[in-house]
Amino acid sequence: MRPRFAAIYACSSLLLLAQDTPPEGRHLKNIRQLTNGGQNAEAYWSPDGKRLIFQTTREPYKCDQIFAMDADGNDQRLVSTGKGRTTCGYFLPDNKHIVYASTHEAGDECPPPPDRSKGYLWAVFPSYDIYLANDRGQILKKLTDTPGYDAEATVNFKNGKILFTSLASGDLELWEMKKDGSGKKQLTSRPGYDGGAFYSRDGRKMVWRATDPGNPKVMERYKELLKENLTEPMRMELFIANADGSGVKQLTRFGCASFAPSFTPDGKRVIFSSNKHDCDGRRFELYMMNADGTGLEQITYFGGFASFAEFSPDGRKLVFSSDWKAKSRYEFNIFTADWVD
Repeated sequence: MRPRFAAIYACSSLLLLAQDTPPEGRHLKNIRQLTNGGQNAEAYWSPDGKRLIFQTTREPYKCDQIFAMDADGNDQRLVSTGKGRTTCGYFLPDNKHIVYASTHEAGDECPPPPDRSKGYLWAVFPSYDIYLANDRGQILKKLTDTPGYDAEATVNFKNGKILFTSLASGDLELWEMKKDGSGKKQLTSRPGYDGGAFYSRDGRKMVWRATDPGNPKVMERYKELLKENLTEPMRMELFIANADGSGVKQLTRFGCASFAPSFTPDGKRVIFSSNKHDCDGRRFELYMMNADGTGLEQITYFGGFASFAEFSPDGRKLVFSSDWKAKSRYEFNIFTADWVD
C-alpha cells in the first residue's frame, strides 16, 4: 500500500504542472461542445466518422436513452425505444445498424437507481439485454437472452465481432459474439467484474476495466454487492489481453478508479479515465499509456470529470464526455477536439 504522503506529493506535483498547462492539455485543440445540458456520456463514432451514438438523460426521459447525432452535434435524435433504461450504444461496421443494451422488455419505467446510502454504486440490472437495431431506431433482433446482466457492448469495425459483459456464467465476465448474436464465447474467467472493454482496430487485442484482484477487501465486497445486482466502481484497474482472452496483463496498479479505456488507432497506446491523484474523489482526468503499461501521460487538466474518450476512425479527432464548463450540477456534455500528437 502506498504511504499517505506519496499520494499527497503526487497531487502537489500535478498542481504545479497544471499552472503552466491549459485545462485541455497539449494534445487537444479546437474543442467543440456538442450537447448542452442533461447528462450525456459514452459517445462513440460511426465507421465513417460522420456520426456519433451516445447515451443521454434529458427531458422527457427520466433515465438514459440512446441518441445519435451528426459529428458536429446537429440532428440529435432518439434511436432507442424511449422506454426502460439503456446503456452503451455502438455502430456496426455497415454504418446502418447499431447495438445497445436496454431494460425495456421488463417494463416501460426506469428501474430504480442504487441506494446511495451504501456508497457510490453501479447497478447491473438483470433486465439488461443487448439489441440489434437499424440506425433509425427499429429493433431487429434481441442478441442476448440469458438470465442476468448483458450490456456494455462495443464492436470491432474490421471483423464485426461484438465484445460485451455478461453474467451468464454467474460472474461478470467478458464475452464475444457475432453481429447476429451467434457464436457466443466467454473470454475471461477470473473472479470479479470485467467490463467496459474495447477491441484494438485490428481486432487482435482488447482492453478493459476490472475489480482490483490484489485487494481482498474489494473482492469480498464485490461478491456481496453482486448478490444485490450491484458493483462498486471506485477500485478498478485496467487490463489488456489478446482478443481471445489469452495473454492477460495488468496495466495499472493505482489502487483507484481507472475505466473507459480505448486504443489509439495504431493500437500502441491506451487512453483512459482515472482519479489516480485522488482515489476517493470524483475528479477524473484523461490519461494515456503505452500498451505495455509504460509511458503514463496525463492528457487533460479540467479539474472535474473527463472520460469515455475514443479516437475518430481517421485518428484526427477525440470524442469525450466531461462536466467542463457545466452550468448546473450533474451536467455532463459531449465534446470533440482535434488531436495533436
